[in-house]
Amino acid sequence: MELTHSFTVPADPERAWQLLTDLHRVGSCFPGATVTEADAEEFSGTVKVKLGPVALTYAGTGKFVERDDAAHRAVIEARGKDRRGNGTASATVTMSLTAEGDATRAEVVTDLSVTGKPAQFGRGVMQDVSDKLLGQFVACIEGQFSEAGDGATGHSGAAEAAAGVPAPAAVPAAAAEVPAPARTRRRHGRRPRWGGGPRGGSWRARRCASSSRTTPGTARPA
Repeated sequence: MELTHSFTVPADPERAWQLLTDLHRVGSCFPGATVTEADAEEFSGTVKVKLGPVALTYAGTGKFVERDDAAHRAVIEARGKDRRGNGTASATVTMSLTAEGDATRAEVVTDLSVTGKPAQFGRGVMQDVSDKLLGQFVACIEGQFSEAGDGATGHSGAAEAAAGVPAPAAVPAAAAEVPAPARTRRRHGRRPRWGGGPRGGSWRARRCASSSRTTPGTARPA
C-alpha cells in the first residue's frame, strides 16, 4: 500500500536536508524508534508500533538506495521483523524537499508492505496511525531546529536557570527512619509464685500450717 505525507520544516532546504538525511537524529525523532547503529548510508534499530489491539516491535535495517544532495531527493529502503513472530514489514520511502518561502516543504511517499497480523488492517487504519506518528515526528524535528537556532546562548541560559534553582533539602536520617512500635508482653493468667510475698508466705510455711490442722472426727489427746 502507498502512504503519502507532507510537512513543512522551519529552515531553508539545505539545512533541512542535512538534518533529514542524518539517520541517527531522524530515527531518534520517530515515535517508538531506537537507532542502535547508523552511519552515512545505513542504519539498524527497532521500532514499536500499535495497530488496534496488536502491539508490534520490529527489529530491522535500512539504507539509502538513492541520494541526490543537489536535488534534495532520496530513496530509503527498510526491512524489519516482529520480535514475537507476528509478521514482517518492508518499506520504500521517497523523500523530496522544495523551498517554500523561508521554510522547506517535504514530500514523503511510502510504499509499505506488511505480513502477519498487521495485514488484517486496511489502508485507512494504516494511514490514520501513520498520520499520528508523523505529527509527533514533525514536532520533534521542529524542536531540533529550534535548539540549533538558539545556539550556545540558549543552552547557557538554561544552565544558569538550572543552577539558580536550589536542590531539594535532604531528609534527615532521624526523620526518614520510622521507629518500630514498642513490643508489649501480654500476661495470660500467670501462676502465683510460691517463693514468698504478700499472698501467703513461703511454700514451707503453708505446708506446716496444713499439717497442724485437725482432721474432722479425730479427738485431740488431753
